[in-house]
Amino acid sequence: MSELGLRFHHLGLAVKAPRPAEVFLRAQGYALGAWVHDPVQRVDLSFCIHPAEPAVEVICPSKGDEDGPLRTILRTSDSLIYHACYQTGDLDGTLRAIHAQGLRALPVSTRKPAVLFGGKEVSFYMVQGIGLVEFLCE
Repeated sequence: MSELGLRFHHLGLAVKAPRPAEVFLRAQGYALGAWVHDPVQRVDLSFCIHPAEPAVEVICPSKGDEDGPLRTILRTSDSLIYHACYQTGDLDGTLRAIHAQGLRALPVSTRKPAVLFGGKEVSFYMVQGIGLVEFLCE
């Protein structure tokens, strides 16, 4: 764990259509996870792992959900790595540590259970100088 109480977990790749990402990741040696639907986050997800490279969460809008959370992100691009995810055992402590470093972490979405991670809670923050960060609570 770092001074902030964080451990890197994965990169989040938003896609309009999953097939090109699947082809690329498979060719790079990733094992592609099964697709799951997360009704709370209103997205479809696949967690892809590699023995030596960072994990990648492929995220696409749920079918028929034209007003979902990826709408703005995918407005100008078919795909985009748009968040980094870090695990924390103490979200409040992590946020205090970020602020103690003189940085801002502005909440984008509140804690909610994530289907892809067995119901563990995730939340998103815009972290000054970093961008969008997902915190996965252990």
